[in-house]
Amino acid sequence: MRGFENILKIPELRKKIFYTFLLLAVYRVGGHIPVPGIDANALNQAFSQGGGLMGMYDLFVGGALRRASVFALGIMPYISASIIIQLLTSVFPYFERLKKEGEAGRQKITEITRYGTVLLAMIQGLGISQYLIGLNSQGMLIVPNPGLGFTVQTVVTFITGTIFVMWLGERITERGIGNGISLIIFAGIVGRLPGALVSIYQDVFVLQQTGFITAIFLGVFMFAVVAFVVLMTESQRRIPVTYAKQVRGRKVYGGQSTHIPLRLNTAGVIPVIFAQAFMMFPSSIAMFFPNSGIDTWVNTHLAPGGAVYIAIYCLLIILFAYVYTAITFNPQDLADNMKKYGGFIPGRKPGKSTAKYIEKVLVRVTLPGAIFLAAIAVMPMLMSRHANVNFMFGGTSLLIVVGVALETLRQIETHLLMRHYDGFLSKGKIRGRR
Repeated sequence: MRGFENILKIPELRKKIFYTFLLLAVYRVGGHIPVPGIDANALNQAFSQGGGLMGMYDLFVGGALRRASVFALGIMPYISASIIIQLLTSVFPYFERLKKEGEAGRQKITEITRYGTVLLAMIQGLGISQYLIGLNSQGMLIVPNPGLGFTVQTVVTFITGTIFVMWLGERITERGIGNGISLIIFAGIVGRLPGALVSIYQDVFVLQQTGFITAIFLGVFMFAVVAFVVLMTESQRRIPVTYAKQVRGRKVYGGQSTHIPLRLNTAGVIPVIFAQAFMMFPSSIAMFFPNSGIDTWVNTHLAPGGAVYIAIYCLLIILFAYVYTAITFNPQDLADNMKKYGGFIPGRKPGKSTAKYIEKVLVRVTLPGAIFLAAIAVMPMLMSRHANVNFMFGGTSLLIVVGVALETLRQIETHLLMRHYDGFLSKGKIRGRR
């Protein structure tokens, strides 16, 4: 309880947290405002029978799609645009030059990302509107009055909702606590927790479809998985570094030993989000061709839990783990900074040799981290498919929830320690504050 008391004692931190909760509450309320022209009850019934192409997408928007809300697209167009821009940064010199221009370049990249978000929201909104209209011919009257007016109205509403959600995320990042985009996804996933608990209660005690012993086993197993995810997320490979003594005037600098902490999972949960966004592209394209056979093929062969889906999904997670690590972590820059301040790795020459060694270690530690991400992401799919066991959250949701929670706690601890308070946790403190 002392951690909560310390938070309330710091006016700046208290305002940041309250501001973050306020904007997240606005996002959750907006997720229940329906789009005109759609029968939300019929759409929810269609998802209850199996979400099909849109079931996984609905997970990231906190159930807003099945409610046909104005935030049905959520923050996913922004994430997809960010993925494209980050990939272009490593391919086209123009984007790479913008990245190196500092604050001005960052603002330009942000502006381009926003325009890309609007474009993707328009494409996805158009696809979803056609997909909903196509459901009418399958005996489910989702759109009572289809036509051009409904399509334009729905697309404009979805674009506006996405822009507003993007604005909420940026405001949280700027004036709140934590990463706004990640917290919005976090809020959408956690918002499904009450419904999941009610569903488990009905399965165990009302419908008796799941035995009490089985439910306890699943609870213990899920707790163990969460603990393992936290352990792997916080794991590090430490490279020892020694700084030589330097005499400047009457003062002596350096002469100490430290380490470079290379996290086992340097990219965090980003590879999972990137891979999931890419796996949604076929579904988005198929929505433009309802009842043409394309949507049926995608839903059959690329449905979550299928062999092809799992294989592609795992490969994308591993690939993006390496790509994102290479984008965000530059061994050469780190080696140059160490050389500038007189630091060296014992047994390695400063400069190029040090950079190669760091890169070699980074490649090695990234592989088990990427395999860990892929295993956790597909584990619920495999157990649901072969053991007929359903989890409260999928692997992707679990990774996002744990990753975002740990990162937010680190920022809170940083604010507390800067003002000489104990951290948020008095025991078992987060590795980032040690």
